Amino acid sequence: MTGGPRRIATIGVYGCTAGTFVDALTGAGVGLLLDLRQRRGVRGPEYSWANSARLQRMLAAADIGYRHVKELAPTTELRLLQYHEDDRQGVGKRNRVALAPEYVKGYTREVLDPFDLGALVAGLPSDSVTVLLCVERDPEACHRSLVAARVRSAHGLPVTDLRPG
Repeated sequence: MTGGPRRIATIGVYGCTAGTFVDALTGAGVGLLLDLRQRRGVRGPEYSWANSARLQRMLAAADIGYRHVKELAPTTELRLLQYHEDDRQGVGKRNRVALAPEYVKGYTREVLDPFDLGALVAGLPSDSVTVLLCVERDPEACHRSLVAARVRSAHGLPVTDLRPG
């Protein structure tokens, strides 16, 4: 692969329409989307475009590659830990603004540390941006921010958070 240095972006589903989502990706020069969700569906008709099969068709039409990286998805136990903290704070997944400290520790120890991020980064295109996808609108409220921070610190790649809509 030729081109400049590898570049990473992050994006969430919430707050987007299919149109604003694709526009944000194409506007940022995204060539590959890495889906970091455990379950590749989103509840509710307004986000049905983000369910795996529809999303993949939409990306293909925009000439954007797709790869599911389930190994970077939080475990069910970690998600339940975060949901418990959300309940304690009286917030929902769609309006969360930060991750629970215990979730961050658990995700880092159980998922991020054992994962070979170097191999993933080495296989990313250098001629386009790779975007990390999950559902939360704000990266600070999502595990993708932890992956992005590790990519930045361990591999020196620039990271941009896309916030369409």
